[in-house]
Amino acid sequence: MGLMLRQHKYTLDILTRAGMLSCKHVDTPISTSKATIMPDPLFFDATRFRQIIGALQYLTFTCPDICFAVNRVCQFMHAPTDSHWAVVKRIMRYLRGTTSHSLHITRSSSFSLHGFTDADWIGSVEDRKSTGGYLVFFGQTPIAWKSGKQHTVACSSTEAEYKALADGTTEVILLTDLQILSASAPIISCDNLGATYLFVNPVFHARTKHVEVDYHFVRDRVAKKEIQIRFISSQDQFADVFTKLLPTSSFTAFHFKFRVDPPPSA
Repeated sequence: MGLMLRQHKYTLDILTRAGMLSCKHVDTPISTSKATIMPDPLFFDATRFRQIIGALQYLTFTCPDICFAVNRVCQFMHAPTDSHWAVVKRIMRYLRGTTSHSLHITRSSSFSLHGFTDADWIGSVEDRKSTGGYLVFFGQTPIAWKSGKQHTVACSSTEAEYKALADGTTEVILLTDLQILSASAPIISCDNLGATYLFVNPVFHARTKHVEVDYHFVRDRVAKKEIQIRFISSQDQFADVFTKLLPTSSFTAFHFKFRVDPPPSA
């Protein structure tokens, strides 16, 4: 029951434009091996690279599972190389096997907003910036998600998690401002104990003064009971798929948890 939201024809159009309609599919949109900084020739057709990436960005509206991979290649649109094009081709091969998958929107007895935030501390080998992400559910349906490199270098994993937590809080507050009313104060789940403990202990330690703006923004919302922060284990952290490379088994598990499903069998 419910609605199945997908961009099937649009996905096939992108594959056709990239000349990969007949390619073999893979199980994940990005390889689990981390890239290394090595001399690499520039891709011969930068315009084509940017056109395909722009099309993939639009596809993330119904395919949250490719957000992290698309965000990675978006960072190199100014000077794409052959290895960056190889990552794009990997995304295409993943899409070839998931063209029939849909974002499953269902009715729910629960009218609650709840979100997950995560960060991959200094995960970028190019500039040591962290990648942050969030996923927000309304009832059982995901309605907002993001994967993006943070603007500044985080000095600790707690700082990186706080930045991601602030972004997730901003999104939840925006949704409540749009009259998406939750039955109770929205819960945001974070798998970093340092970040969650700071809300319990009001003492602002000297080592965390550099995250003061994010700290006070989120803490103010907690004090007003507009959101709740809770700790969860990394195994239950849905937002992992937006911030880091995952093995196939973990990616597949998260993939179905946030309800990107194949069509039901006839």
